[in-house]
Amino acid sequence: MLMKFPLAILRLLAPSLLLSSQLPSSPARAADISGVAKVHEGDQVQIGSSRIRLLGIDAPSVDQLCLNTRGERWTCGVAARDELIKHVDNKSWTCHGEHADRRGRIIARCEIDGEDIQKWMVKNGWALAYDRASHDYDADEAQARTAKAGLWQGAFIAPWDWRVRNKKTVILGTVKVPDNARAILLASASGEVAPSPDCTIKGNVNSAGECIYHKPTSRWYAQIKMKISKGTRWFCSVEEAEAAGCRETKR
Repeated sequence: MLMKFPLAILRLLAPSLLLSSQLPSSPARAADISGVAKVHEGDQVQIGSSRIRLLGIDAPSVDQLCLNTRGERWTCGVAARDELIKHVDNKSWTCHGEHADRRGRIIARCEIDGEDIQKWMVKNGWALAYDRASHDYDADEAQARTAKAGLWQGAFIAPWDWRVRNKKTVILGTVKVPDNARAILLASASGEVAPSPDCTIKGNVNSAGECIYHKPTSRWYAQIKMKISKGTRWFCSVEEAEAAGCRETKR
């Protein structure tokens, strides 16, 4: 039986990327965008004032955890972001915009010196092919799985499933999934310890069902116990928390 959560809690559990946002909000095609990009996540960058979501792939959020070959937790979302940063090496991007999503991001295919960035991410195991938007990277995902590259080295939850995970969520991986994998992967965003030093903002739901975020300097920060059943989760930035519909605590 699936757990039922209040609307405010569901907004916390699945805030950062609604997969339907990759679908067009209008038929208009966005203009091409060029320049050095700031990488926010493995599939989200910013060039100038333009926020860009990479088309056809889905990478783990920076607060998502995975398991390695030894069954140990590792910050796969942070790794995906950092591997992309290293690979692009501060070079100029060219992004071909397809459309804008409901959050104002440009959904685009991006390249650097003619290299398809989406293809590189999937082929190296740092993102999955998102076949609702494109089948262009299916073969690259199969290659990454065979090579046990990136996420495929151990056990993990597909990024789109992780954002709405529950007790029936499928665990992926190329090796035998440890017996305790489900409990670890389902609770990763709301465990007692922050998933990485980059993700220390606590999201909480108050008695009125309102989503509140607390930075480490907040008066009540230490009192908030992180439990998925209560709708709590870690955020890696104020922007991410506010995009999830949360407001900063007043104290």
